[in-house]
Amino acid sequence: MDLTRRHLLGGFAATAAATVLPARLLLAKAPIEQRFVLIILRGALDGLAAMPPYADPDLKALRGALVPPDPGREGGMVDLDGRFALHPGLASLKDWYTEGSFLPVHAVASPYRDRSHFDGQDLLETGAARLDGTRDGWLNRTLGLIGATDRRFGIAFAEDIPLVLRGTTPVTSWLPDRPATLPPGFPDLVARLYDQDPALHAAYASGLDTTAFGRQIQGMVQTASASGPASPAQGAMAGGPMAPAAAGADLQLAEAAGRFLADPTGSRIAVMDLYGWDTHVQQVKRLDRLLAAYAATLQALRNGLGEAWKQTAILTVTEFGRTAAVNGSGGTDHGTGSVAFLTGGAVHGGRVLADWPGLSGDKLYQGRDLAPTTDLRAVAKGVFRDHLGLPQDALDRVIFPGSADATPMRELVRRA
Repeated sequence: MDLTRRHLLGGFAATAAATVLPARLLLAKAPIEQRFVLIILRGALDGLAAMPPYADPDLKALRGALVPPDPGREGGMVDLDGRFALHPGLASLKDWYTEGSFLPVHAVASPYRDRSHFDGQDLLETGAARLDGTRDGWLNRTLGLIGATDRRFGIAFAEDIPLVLRGTTPVTSWLPDRPATLPPGFPDLVARLYDQDPALHAAYASGLDTTAFGRQIQGMVQTASASGPASPAQGAMAGGPMAPAAAGADLQLAEAAGRFLADPTGSRIAVMDLYGWDTHVQQVKRLDRLLAAYAATLQALRNGLGEAWKQTAILTVTEFGRTAAVNGSGGTDHGTGSVAFLTGGAVHGGRVLADWPGLSGDKLYQGRDLAPTTDLRAVAKGVFRDHLGLPQDALDRVIFPGSADATPMRELVRRA
């Protein structure tokens, strides 16, 4: 009987908590002022399409219609340094590159060398050297090292907490939802019932606190919405309208995420997931939309961050790349090497980092994929060492265990 009562009241508590907002939120001060955002492009981004190595003599023969027109032509790719260019959908990031807040790193990969989305994402998110059953994520371990004791300091703007953020350090996740409507006075009734049971009272109070946290972010979403749609300079890509996938609520959420990270008592480490990058079929049309949506999302996040942009590093990664050659369906299949993007006011950008392997047949990994020449862990370790101030020993043994051979890359962020 007692078990049934607890389960029933527990369900009531979850619903009641969604209708109650404490008068004041008392949040602990964040342990650091630097912000870090991880964006995971789930499905495997085609790095050769997002950032074509247009000076490589083998590119067009391998890719055919997947290659955008040359720089300077209508609908063409956007030159960066005479060797690499941006896909037209990322054209707005050229201004970031010029100002030094955009740093692409090409021919990168995690230690994973097979082509399963599930295993590839697992290894990407655990930070382990191999698939060894590790079930906590490298961002959660990072939060532990910087002394984050409040779950608000680590947040996933997602329905569920992704593996990269799971672990022993408390974290949270948030997406907007619609709370149920309850009779007047019902939350007070539940609170009085819980006063007689210390365990239930503590759980109910925690539920109220979590909901208040969600309402705080919801308020930021409403603020972003009230400010109106993004201006062409904020959301549109050069030569075309804003991508439908990043319009409306998606951009409001990204801007709200930036506002919450900018708050003095807000999160300092965050994760966002973007889906749909498994482009086996009709890749050109899909990437036109997806890449424009990604760039618009970055701009909305920057808008929300405001002055905190200067203290922010954003790392965009994917589980693996795609084949160098086009397939028979106008797309590409699962591959190996891809590209990573570092953005933010704290980033030392304005250049392309690439130990370029080439695209000739004898240079491709297993004769089919862009060969990775840079370990993705070396990129993340370089950011964490110089941006978050983590010691290399901790990076080698705790954040990315068994990664001593992945030397942290230097000068990825600006010195404070």
